[in-house]
Amino acid sequence: MQNCLRIFLLLGWKFYIKAMNLTIRKKGILPVQQLKQLVSYGVIRTDAAYPFEDEQFQPNSIDLRLGRVAYRVRCGFLPENETVEAKINKLCQHEFSIEEGGVLEPNCTYIIPLLEHLILPETTSQTYALTDGSGGEFALETESRISARTNPKSTTGRLDIFTRLVTDYSHRFEEIAPGYKGPLFLEVVPKSFPIRVQTGQKLNQLRLRHGNTRLSDEEVRAAHARTPILFGEGGEAIADADLKLGNGLFMSVDLQGGEDGLIGYRARKNRAVIDLSLIGYYDPFSFWEPIYAQREDFIILEPEAFYIFASKERCRIPDHLAGEMVPYDTGSGELRTHYAGFFDSGFGANPGGARAVLEVRSHDVPFLVEDGQTFFSMVFESNTALPETSYGSGVVSNYQGQNLKLSKHFKP
Repeated sequence: MQNCLRIFLLLGWKFYIKAMNLTIRKKGILPVQQLKQLVSYGVIRTDAAYPFEDEQFQPNSIDLRLGRVAYRVRCGFLPENETVEAKINKLCQHEFSIEEGGVLEPNCTYIIPLLEHLILPETTSQTYALTDGSGGEFALETESRISARTNPKSTTGRLDIFTRLVTDYSHRFEEIAPGYKGPLFLEVVPKSFPIRVQTGQKLNQLRLRHGNTRLSDEEVRAAHARTPILFGEGGEAIADADLKLGNGLFMSVDLQGGEDGLIGYRARKNRAVIDLSLIGYYDPFSFWEPIYAQREDFIILEPEAFYIFASKERCRIPDHLAGEMVPYDTGSGELRTHYAGFFDSGFGANPGGARAVLEVRSHDVPFLVEDGQTFFSMVFESNTALPETSYGSGVVSNYQGQNLKLSKHFKP
């Protein structure tokens, strides 16, 4: 009897180890439940003093958190042939702890190590040692190699905080190559206002991608026919034939506004510090100048001023897809249309969808923008599985169902 029990326990342990395997066959963006699995198995790791928090997980992404120290550097950089730390050692002007909070000044460049780091698989079949102290192993089996991409969070863009992720030996911002093993660093440049940051705060988010599944224009049109993605100003689904497609779904800017005529905001010159820990705290009119619709249906943007507008159309991201805003290239290079870009599954799930909020800066010269002008496009990717939670449903959101809206730090 004792021998049978020993064999049962041994077989049971082997079954437990086998249960630790994760096999991903479908290509696309990894949903929240698979991200949580990779966290529990040590593919995505964190500083031991700062365990992962439930609120970090979004339907298709995980929020990354600021680490313990900030480095003021002379300029931004790509490390390419060396580590980020080596570049910091060459360019650092001074460093300071942000564990109890620290102020970042406008138009100064800071590099902040993040609490999270990655151990992405080098191949399509890789075994990891479990991090729970059991001595067990976890096997990750995929059809394609897994890469990652980051983007600023919505709040980051609405506060005019320029951020981009940097990794060791990389020649590109925001992109993390398959097989990367190492720390993550965030370049942070406040543009309009000084900001107070603290360890653990979240300025950007990360997605893991299995292969490349960006939908073609024909696939976007077919997806819209099944479950409408784009809606008019009144909440009516736009006809399939009227979609503007060209390596993405084009959307435009609204300069007419609603009944109150409000179409946007322009950042004021204000040196008061915005503490990112204070929600619904600041008077918006101390920091922002409201902009109202003009008789001519156009506006001329001042060089280097920062504006917030909203899209004319409304969008809704089906649960089986994830979206990303990408700039519409006018060929002039004079206009940056947004900073933040990820749209999680379920965004705009209320009837009639939600507007996209646009963060806009004209460079060098005044720039004319007209009502209905094409401003950006949306690209879509499939998810490897339906997320167990979707945006605005099981996920607390400050911007679900939004119209024109400032960041969550300002009073309504």
